[in-house]
Amino acid sequence: MQKDKWLFEISPKNNLFDLNLKEVWQYRDLLILFVKRDVVTLYKQTILGPLWYLIQPLFTSVIFTLVFNNIAGISTGTIPPFLFNLAGVTIWNYFKECLTATSDTFKKNEAIFGKVYFPRVIMPMSIVVSNLLKFGIQIFIFICFYLYYYLTGHNVSPNLYLIYFPLLIIAMGMLGLGLGMIISSMVTKYRDLTFLVSFGVQLLMYLSAVMYPLDLMREKLINLEEGYNYAWVVDINPIAHLVEFGRFMLLNDGSFSVFGIIYTTIFTIVVFLLGLLIFNKTEKTFIDTI
Repeated sequence: MQKDKWLFEISPKNNLFDLNLKEVWQYRDLLILFVKRDVVTLYKQTILGPLWYLIQPLFTSVIFTLVFNNIAGISTGTIPPFLFNLAGVTIWNYFKECLTATSDTFKKNEAIFGKVYFPRVIMPMSIVVSNLLKFGIQIFIFICFYLYYYLTGHNVSPNLYLIYFPLLIIAMGMLGLGLGMIISSMVTKYRDLTFLVSFGVQLLMYLSAVMYPLDLMREKLINLEEGYNYAWVVDINPIAHLVEFGRFMLLNDGSFSVFGIIYTTIFTIVVFLLGLLIFNKTEKTFIDTI
Protein backbone atom coordinates (compact mmCIF):
# COMPACT_ATOMS: atom_id res chain seq x y z
CA MET A 1 0.00 0.00 0.00
CA GLN A 2 1.43 3.39 -1.01
CA LYS A 3 2.15 5.73 1.87
CA ASP A 4 0.20 9.01 1.80
CA LYS A 5 2.25 12.11 1.06
CA TRP A 6 1.18 15.11 3.08
CA LEU A 7 1.62 18.63 1.84
CA PHE A 8 2.28 19.96 5.37
CA GLU A 9 3.14 18.14 8.55
CA ILE A 10 2.64 19.77 11.95
CA SER A 11 5.00 18.51 14.65
CA PRO A 12 6.39 19.80 17.96
CA LYS A 13 9.51 21.94 17.75
CA ASN A 14 12.64 20.08 18.79
CA ASN A 15 14.87 23.14 18.80
CA LEU A 16 13.67 25.98 20.98
CA PHE A 17 15.92 28.46 19.15
CA ASP A 18 14.45 27.49 15.78
CA LEU A 19 12.81 30.45 14.04
CA ASN A 20 11.49 27.92 11.48
CA LEU A 21 11.87 30.29 8.55
CA LYS A 22 10.82 27.60 6.06
CA GLU A 23 7.42 27.28 7.71
CA VAL A 24 7.12 31.05 8.08
CA TRP A 25 7.75 31.35 4.34
CA GLN A 26 4.96 28.83 3.67
CA TYR A 27 2.63 31.11 5.67
CA ARG A 28 3.93 34.33 4.09
CA ASP A 29 0.45 35.22 2.81
CA LEU A 30 -0.82 35.13 6.39
CA LEU A 31 2.08 37.33 7.46
CA ILE A 32 1.12 39.88 4.80
CA LEU A 33 -2.53 39.77 5.91
CA PHE A 34 -1.56 40.44 9.53
CA VAL A 35 0.63 43.36 8.42
CA LYS A 36 -2.28 44.84 6.44
CA ARG A 37 -4.56 44.33 9.43
CA ASP A 38 -2.18 46.14 11.76
CA VAL A 39 -1.80 49.09 9.40
CA VAL A 40 -5.40 49.45 8.18
CA THR A 41 -7.44 48.71 11.29
CA LEU A 42 -5.41 50.70 13.81
CA TYR A 43 -6.99 54.03 12.91
CA LYS A 44 -10.08 52.72 11.13
CA GLN A 45 -13.21 54.81 11.77
CA THR A 46 -11.08 57.73 12.96
CA ILE A 47 -11.40 61.19 11.47
CA LEU A 48 -7.72 61.83 10.82
CA GLY A 49 -6.82 58.21 10.00
CA PRO A 50 -3.13 57.69 9.04
CA LEU A 51 -2.37 61.33 9.93
CA TRP A 52 -2.02 60.09 13.51
CA TYR A 53 1.27 58.53 12.38
CA LEU A 54 2.52 62.08 11.83
CA ILE A 55 0.76 63.95 14.63
CA GLN A 56 2.24 61.97 17.49
CA PRO A 57 5.97 62.47 16.72
CA LEU A 58 5.45 66.10 15.67
CA PHE A 59 3.51 67.09 18.80
CA THR A 60 5.93 65.17 21.03
CA SER A 61 8.89 66.95 19.45
CA VAL A 62 7.22 70.34 19.90
CA ILE A 63 6.53 69.65 23.60
CA PHE A 64 10.09 68.41 24.17
CA THR A 65 11.45 71.55 22.47
CA LEU A 66 9.33 73.85 24.64
CA VAL A 67 9.99 72.05 27.93
CA PHE A 68 13.56 70.77 27.69
CA ASN A 69 15.15 73.32 25.36
CA ASN A 70 13.25 76.58 25.91
CA ILE A 71 12.32 76.23 29.59
CA ALA A 72 15.03 73.91 30.97
CA GLY A 73 17.66 75.45 28.69
CA ILE A 74 19.19 72.21 27.41
CA SER A 75 21.52 73.02 24.53
CA THR A 76 21.60 71.01 21.31
CA GLY A 77 24.65 72.81 19.93
CA THR A 78 24.31 73.97 16.34
CA ILE A 79 21.41 71.60 15.65
CA PRO A 80 17.91 73.15 15.76
CA PRO A 81 16.23 71.81 18.92
CA PHE A 82 13.06 70.70 17.10
CA LEU A 83 15.04 68.69 14.53
CA PHE A 84 17.19 67.22 17.31
CA ASN A 85 14.10 66.05 19.21
CA LEU A 86 12.32 64.82 16.08
CA ALA A 87 15.27 62.58 15.22
CA GLY A 88 15.31 61.05 18.71
CA VAL A 89 11.53 60.63 18.88
CA THR A 90 11.35 59.00 15.42
CA ILE A 91 14.00 56.41 16.28
CA TRP A 92 12.57 55.80 19.75
CA ASN A 93 9.03 55.34 18.47
CA TYR A 94 9.99 52.36 16.33
CA PHE A 95 11.46 50.52 19.30
CA LYS A 96 8.58 51.49 21.58
CA GLU A 97 5.87 50.36 19.15
CA CYS A 98 7.63 47.03 18.53
CA LEU A 99 7.99 46.41 22.27
CA THR A 100 4.53 47.41 23.45
CA ALA A 101 2.66 45.69 20.60
CA THR A 102 4.54 42.37 20.81
CA SER A 103 4.46 42.26 24.61
CA ASP A 104 0.75 41.38 24.51
CA THR A 105 0.87 38.79 21.71
CA PHE A 106 -0.44 35.71 23.52
CA LYS A 107 -3.11 37.49 25.54
CA LYS A 108 -4.43 39.60 22.66
CA ASN A 109 -4.59 36.70 20.18
CA GLU A 110 -5.66 33.85 22.47
CA ALA A 111 -8.92 33.35 20.52
CA ILE A 112 -7.05 32.87 17.24
CA PHE A 113 -4.27 30.74 18.75
CA GLY A 114 -6.83 28.41 20.35
CA LYS A 115 -8.68 27.65 17.11
CA VAL A 116 -6.23 27.32 14.24
CA TYR A 117 -2.59 26.42 13.76
CA PHE A 118 0.02 28.66 12.19
CA PRO A 119 3.57 29.53 13.24
CA ARG A 120 2.98 31.66 16.32
CA VAL A 121 6.09 33.74 15.70
CA ILE A 122 4.34 35.19 12.63
CA MET A 123 2.22 37.37 14.92
CA PRO A 124 5.07 39.33 16.57
CA MET A 125 6.96 39.39 13.26
CA SER A 126 3.97 41.02 11.55
CA ILE A 127 3.96 43.72 14.22
CA VAL A 128 7.64 44.51 13.62
CA VAL A 129 7.08 44.70 9.85
CA SER A 130 3.94 46.85 10.10
CA ASN A 131 5.72 49.23 12.46
CA LEU A 132 8.47 49.47 9.86
CA LEU A 133 5.91 50.94 7.45
CA LYS A 134 4.86 53.49 10.06
CA PHE A 135 8.51 54.29 10.70
CA GLY A 136 8.98 54.91 6.98
CA ILE A 137 6.23 57.53 7.04
CA GLN A 138 7.73 59.23 10.08
CA ILE A 139 11.27 59.24 8.69
CA PHE A 140 9.88 60.85 5.52
CA ILE A 141 8.47 63.69 7.64
CA PHE A 142 11.85 64.01 9.35
CA ILE A 143 13.54 64.30 5.93
CA CYS A 144 11.11 67.08 4.95
CA PHE A 145 11.98 69.12 8.05
CA TYR A 146 15.64 68.26 7.57
CA LEU A 147 15.59 69.72 4.06
CA TYR A 148 13.77 72.81 5.32
CA TYR A 149 16.43 73.54 7.93
CA TYR A 150 19.21 72.77 5.45
CA LEU A 151 17.80 75.11 2.80
CA THR A 152 17.29 77.89 5.35
CA GLY A 153 20.99 77.92 6.21
CA HIS A 154 21.17 75.84 9.39
CA ASN A 155 24.26 73.76 10.06
CA VAL A 156 22.84 70.28 9.51
CA SER A 157 24.39 67.48 7.51
CA PRO A 158 24.55 63.67 7.64
CA ASN A 159 27.82 61.76 7.76
CA LEU A 160 29.23 58.66 6.11
CA TYR A 161 27.98 56.45 8.95
CA LEU A 162 24.48 56.97 7.54
CA ILE A 163 25.01 53.86 5.40
CA TYR A 164 24.67 51.84 8.63
CA PHE A 165 21.26 53.32 9.42
CA PRO A 166 19.35 50.22 8.14
CA LEU A 167 21.42 48.09 10.54
CA LEU A 168 20.43 50.37 13.40
CA ILE A 169 16.74 49.96 12.53
CA ILE A 170 17.18 46.17 12.38
CA ALA A 171 18.81 46.29 15.82
CA MET A 172 15.93 48.37 17.23
CA GLY A 173 13.40 45.94 15.76
CA MET A 174 15.26 42.86 17.07
CA LEU A 175 15.60 44.37 20.54
CA GLY A 176 11.94 45.37 20.69
CA LEU A 177 10.89 41.96 19.35
CA GLY A 178 13.10 40.07 21.79
CA LEU A 179 11.94 42.00 24.84
CA GLY A 180 8.34 41.85 23.61
CA MET A 181 8.43 38.05 23.25
CA ILE A 182 9.86 37.68 26.75
CA ILE A 183 7.20 39.91 28.29
CA SER A 184 4.41 38.32 26.22
CA SER A 185 5.38 34.89 27.51
CA MET A 186 5.34 36.15 31.10
CA VAL A 187 1.97 37.89 30.63
CA THR A 188 0.32 34.46 30.18
CA LYS A 189 0.84 33.95 33.92
CA TYR A 190 1.26 37.47 35.29
CA ARG A 191 -1.33 39.84 33.81
CA ASP A 192 -0.02 42.79 35.84
CA LEU A 193 2.93 43.04 33.45
CA THR A 194 0.60 44.50 30.82
CA PHE A 195 0.15 47.64 32.95
CA LEU A 196 3.79 47.68 34.00
CA VAL A 197 5.02 47.74 30.40
CA SER A 198 3.12 50.88 29.38
CA PHE A 199 4.32 52.61 32.57
CA GLY A 200 7.89 51.34 32.31
CA VAL A 201 8.28 52.37 28.67
CA GLN A 202 7.51 55.98 29.58
CA LEU A 203 10.23 55.91 32.25
CA LEU A 204 12.67 54.20 29.90
CA MET A 205 12.30 57.02 27.40
CA TYR A 206 13.78 59.49 29.88
CA LEU A 207 16.79 57.22 30.40
CA SER A 208 17.37 56.72 26.67
CA ALA A 209 18.70 60.14 25.64
CA VAL A 210 15.68 60.82 23.44
CA MET A 211 15.36 64.49 24.29
CA TYR A 212 18.92 65.42 25.32
CA PRO A 213 22.50 64.61 24.28
CA LEU A 214 24.01 61.48 25.80
CA ASP A 215 27.15 63.31 26.96
CA LEU A 216 25.02 65.85 28.84
CA MET A 217 23.18 63.06 30.61
CA ARG A 218 26.48 61.50 31.70
CA GLU A 219 27.73 64.88 32.88
CA LYS A 220 24.65 65.46 35.06
CA LEU A 221 24.97 62.01 36.62
CA ILE A 222 28.56 62.51 37.72
CA ASN A 223 29.64 64.70 40.62
CA LEU A 224 32.98 63.60 42.01
CA GLU A 225 32.99 66.41 44.60
CA GLU A 226 29.85 65.03 46.22
CA GLY A 227 31.05 61.48 45.68
CA TYR A 228 28.49 60.00 43.29
CA ASN A 229 28.73 58.62 39.79
CA TYR A 230 25.57 57.25 38.18
CA ALA A 231 26.77 57.44 34.58
CA TRP A 232 26.61 53.64 34.47
CA VAL A 233 22.80 54.00 34.34
CA VAL A 234 23.22 55.43 30.85
CA ASP A 235 26.02 53.14 29.73
CA ILE A 236 24.09 49.93 30.46
CA ASN A 237 21.05 51.16 28.51
CA PRO A 238 21.41 49.88 24.91
CA ILE A 239 18.53 52.07 23.71
CA ALA A 240 20.45 55.20 24.69
CA HIS A 241 23.39 54.08 22.55
CA LEU A 242 21.11 53.30 19.59
CA VAL A 243 19.29 56.64 19.79
CA GLU A 244 22.53 58.59 20.13
CA PHE A 245 24.20 56.72 17.27
CA GLY A 246 21.13 57.19 15.08
CA ARG A 247 21.10 60.91 15.77
CA PHE A 248 24.83 61.05 15.06
CA MET A 249 24.27 59.45 11.65
CA LEU A 250 21.36 61.72 10.74
CA LEU A 251 22.62 65.03 12.11
CA ASN A 252 26.40 64.55 12.36
CA ASP A 253 26.18 65.68 15.97
CA GLY A 254 26.76 63.86 19.24
CA SER A 255 29.10 61.06 20.13
CA PHE A 256 29.29 57.30 20.22
CA SER A 257 31.81 54.77 21.42
CA VAL A 258 33.04 51.49 20.01
CA PHE A 259 32.26 49.94 23.39
CA GLY A 260 28.67 51.18 23.13
CA ILE A 261 28.21 49.66 19.68
CA ILE A 262 29.75 46.30 20.63
CA TYR A 263 27.85 46.15 23.92
CA THR A 264 24.54 47.04 22.24
CA THR A 265 25.06 44.47 19.46
CA ILE A 266 25.81 41.66 21.92
CA PHE A 267 22.94 42.69 24.19
CA THR A 268 20.48 42.78 21.26
CA ILE A 269 21.47 39.34 19.97
CA VAL A 270 21.30 37.78 23.44
CA VAL A 271 17.89 39.32 24.19
CA PHE A 272 16.51 38.24 20.81
CA LEU A 273 17.68 34.63 21.21
CA LEU A 274 16.44 34.53 24.80
CA GLY A 275 13.08 35.93 23.70
CA LEU A 276 12.83 33.35 20.93
CA LEU A 277 13.68 30.55 23.37
CA ILE A 278 11.06 31.61 25.92
CA PHE A 279 8.45 32.31 23.22
CA ASN A 280 8.87 28.88 21.61
CA LYS A 281 8.70 27.21 25.01
CA THR A 282 5.61 29.14 26.09
CA GLU A 283 3.62 28.59 22.89
CA LYS A 284 3.39 24.86 23.64
CA THR A 285 1.52 25.30 26.91
CA PHE A 286 0.23 28.88 27.05
CA ILE A 287 -3.32 27.91 26.06
CA ASP A 288 -3.66 26.10 29.41
CA THR A 289 -2.69 29.15 31.47
CA ILE A 290 -3.95 32.13 29.43
